[in-house]
Amino acid sequence: MGSVLSGLRIAGFPGRYLQGPGAIGALPHIVRELGGHSAIVVSDDFVEQAVGTRVRNQLQADGLASRRLRFPGECTRATIDALTSQAADARGAVVVGLGGGKTIDTAKGVARAVDARLVIMPTIASNDSATSSLIVLYDDSHRVIAAETLPRNPDVVLVDTAEIVRAPVRYFRAGIGDALSKTFEARQCRESGGLNFFGGRPPEAAGLMADRCYAAISDCGAAAVQAVMRQECTGEVETVTEATVLLSGLGFESGGLSLSHALIRGLSGVPGLARALHGEMVTFGTLVQLVLEERSAAQIQAHLALLERMGMSATLAALGQATLNAQELLTIAELTLAAPYTRNFVRALDAPSITRAVLDADRLGRSTWE
Repeated sequence: MGSVLSGLRIAGFPGRYLQGPGAIGALPHIVRELGGHSAIVVSDDFVEQAVGTRVRNQLQADGLASRRLRFPGECTRATIDALTSQAADARGAVVVGLGGGKTIDTAKGVARAVDARLVIMPTIASNDSATSSLIVLYDDSHRVIAAETLPRNPDVVLVDTAEIVRAPVRYFRAGIGDALSKTFEARQCRESGGLNFFGGRPPEAAGLMADRCYAAISDCGAAAVQAVMRQECTGEVETVTEATVLLSGLGFESGGLSLSHALIRGLSGVPGLARALHGEMVTFGTLVQLVLEERSAAQIQAHLALLERMGMSATLAALGQATLNAQELLTIAELTLAAPYTRNFVRALDAPSITRAVLDADRLGRSTWE
């Protein structure tokens, strides 16, 4: 079957996408529409205190039972297995992933294990995991170790922008950094003959979504960041949220990934960098990719200027460790090369070229922000 799929253009989408202030109020209707009699809500302690109780009260007011599974903080196989055992009697329940990317991926793992319908409700716009079938697994040291998939994309993605703007602006910026990579990664995947996450050729629509994602952020990103700092839902916030959650998610899954995301394997292998947010690593990884693509100085400076307008930076120091020794650089390069996305590049990459690009990208970043 793999050889058959690899010759086809394939795209995947969530069943439905809802976005706007107060969208959480639609959850009871969605659960019933999916045929659910109850909901199993996966959330961490912070999100539970901020919004979890309100979500379950809304379900109860609509006559739907619910219970909460506590996400402890890292999306590991052990965490998914433990929560799955608590959801073993999930017949007739809809699994709801409420929170950030790792909570969302854990909810995906639970829904897959118990064969339940799945609603994703991101409370931060820090990455584009909400729409995809991908489950990114970590170890207890916060290192990426594997990526698995659902048999289908989430049934519904529900994005309440009133909740998005209440979160610290750091998360919003991280989501922007994650999204900005997609136009470059989708292009590398397509031009190198790579496959997307469905094992097929990226359709033109995926590239269009990835390109529109970058354009929307270029147009509205700075104003959206300022609005989030004021905790205001504006048209710019809606546009950028749609770009970072929907367009970015569709663009990467159907368009494919490349070096910007492969570098996460490497960067997360250095303890001093591993605590950075996913989107912060991708922000730096995109600059590394632009260096390896041998983009002109003008193109790179335009990208750095866009980041600067939004209060973002792309340096090793911003990730948590300003300098790297030779062994740490080698670790980054070797782990990056082990990631499958590295093959989606128009020329072969090796450890020395990746090491040089990491140092060159950091130098370019420091020249902008120091």
